[in-house]
Order: sequence, then C-alpha cells, then structure tokens
Amino acid sequence: MFGNSDDQNNQPTPSLPVGPQPADYSTSAPPPSGMMSNPIAGPNPIASHPAFAPEPTSPAAAPTAGDGDLLDIKKEALQNLSPLVGQLDQSPEEKFKTTMMLIQASDNPALIKQAYEAAGQISDQNARAQALIDVVNEINYFTQNKTDKKPDA
Repeated sequence: MFGNSDDQNNQPTPSLPVGPQPADYSTSAPPPSGMMSNPIAGPNPIASHPAFAPEPTSPAAAPTAGDGDLLDIKKEALQNLSPLVGQLDQSPEEKFKTTMMLIQASDNPALIKQAYEAAGQISDQNARAQALIDVVNEINYFTQNKTDKKPDA
C-alpha cells in the first residue's frame, strides 16, 4: 500500500529529518510551559531559564581578612615574575599575553612598552592587530584613570 510492496507489512517508510528541526507549535497542543504561542510577544525562554539567570551578589564577594594574605602573595608573585618574563622561552604571542596579564594584575603601566614590543613581534597579522588594540585599550585605561583621579579644585 502507498507505493510499498506487500512484503513490507504495508507500513509506510519513515523519513528521518536531516539535522535539527524547529519545534512545531502550530499543532493543537499547547506550547511548552513559560512560552506563549507568539514567540515575539511572549517571554524570552532563554532569559527566564535558571541556567542563564544572573549570579546573585553576595556579601562573600567582599574582601575578608584572609584575602589580605592572598593579595600579599599575589603582589609578591607579580614582583618576582616581572623580571623573569623577558627570560621565558615563549612565542611573541605568549609573551604578549603574559605581559598583558602582568599589566592587568598589577596595574603597572611601566610594562606597556614591553607589551607593545611583544605585540609588534607577532607574525600573524590578525593576532598582531588584536594585540595592538589591546595595548591601546590598556593605555586608554591608564590615561583615563589619571584624568578621573584629578583632585577637585
């Protein structure tokens, strides 16, 4: 029946979809909970999903007495690492990333020149361009902070 031979139990051959198929809400079944039949006018199911909910801020985010010890260790580690970066066997990209991490972790604008030099040595044009953009953004950060910290007259 329906184009199939009788030796196939008269059942139509199922067709399998070729890849992900969108849900069909045009049937008489109601849409899934939390969604309206008009997705444009309804709530955003992704934004209301618990996995995408913003993390609640908690008082635990505030520094505690133990954090002072961690910050001291971080400061000392950065001071010890800074002179070693030039001696590390790294590609220009890795050296740039390490230097940028040092700049951002220590708020040390004196390392900008090293980051700029490492960026200039990156052979891939796209990666070099992104690195130079990152250097400019760091310079903007430091120069903006100076203008923001001017004392009121």
